[in-house]
Amino acid sequence: MTLGPLMLDVAGTALSDDDRRRLSHPLVGGVILFSRNYCDPAQLAALTTEIHALKPAPLLIGVDHEGGRVQRFREGFTRLPPMRTFGEIWNTHPQQAKHLARETGFVLASELRAHGVDFSFAPVLDLDYGASSVIGDRAFHADPHAVFALGQAVMLGLKDAGMAACGKHFPGHGFVVADSHVDVPVDPRTLADIAVADLVPFRLMIEAGLAAIMPAHVIYPNVDDKPAGFSRVWLQKLLRHQLEFDGAVFSDDLCMAGAAVAGGVVERVTAALEAGCDMALVCNRPDLADDVLANLKVDWPAPSRARLARMHGHPHPQTLTQLRESARYVNALHHIAGLGLDSATLNLQVDPTDYCGRS
Repeated sequence: MTLGPLMLDVAGTALSDDDRRRLSHPLVGGVILFSRNYCDPAQLAALTTEIHALKPAPLLIGVDHEGGRVQRFREGFTRLPPMRTFGEIWNTHPQQAKHLARETGFVLASELRAHGVDFSFAPVLDLDYGASSVIGDRAFHADPHAVFALGQAVMLGLKDAGMAACGKHFPGHGFVVADSHVDVPVDPRTLADIAVADLVPFRLMIEAGLAAIMPAHVIYPNVDDKPAGFSRVWLQKLLRHQLEFDGAVFSDDLCMAGAAVAGGVVERVTAALEAGCDMALVCNRPDLADDVLANLKVDWPAPSRARLARMHGHPHPQTLTQLRESARYVNALHHIAGLGLDSATLNLQVDPTDYCGRS
């Protein structure tokens, strides 16, 4: 049995009968976890173990766990800084910034892997234009070459812990003000303008071995009239052929307002897969997930299955106890201790994307 092209979410901290029914469907190949799915480390490990055991070919388990305000699991996990922290260090000490970014990537991935999570939707490769509130301090820097250097460092840290990286939001979400969770952002720039700025980190990360990409729910009308995640121009002509990307493409959440231009949820999933996504995300709406499972008709190609298979975490992860006894992990914690963190602020921050859609 192979993975299917859908990634769904689950309701709570343990699987319900409805969760098991949905996740056992042949169209489902992955699960995305949110803060509501986390209580403590032991509970998370038990949840991921049950999810992986549902099918002979284990479902992929992903999470938005970037650091800063987008970190789904907090108590019992290291509080990670927002990625802008490394950009600020880069301005005066670029080598130190890269070292700390790699150490942060290692801590992020090793802790998730110790709890059975396969990968995080990270790093953010958008440029920080100071315009987008939904991106904000999730972006490393305004300089595309700094974004690449720091993004590559995080990717190498993830790889050190056996985790693949997923760069987002292709071809760049940082220029637009509108939030695709609640609106349909439009970026009026030409392809030439985007190519010399926002596309640079993606191009260089692809050359460096980036395993996965998530496209933006943004329309770039001077390139195509469809959002990037529904666009053959962006996903096939530009991403696959010109940039020669052979990794996995995950849609952003198709229940977000930015995806509404493609029609109902079945039409959205169909459009995303036909445009070139390998896996489509349907989050926070179990009724819509049921609609897709009942009505989706898609010819899912073998290359998509192969790309997604590479997103499984490897090798067998260390347990949390083993991790805490690891010199590599302990040293990484020491290096990143206190980086841009205000624990009181972090405790109070609520990421709205955890409830109204994905990030």
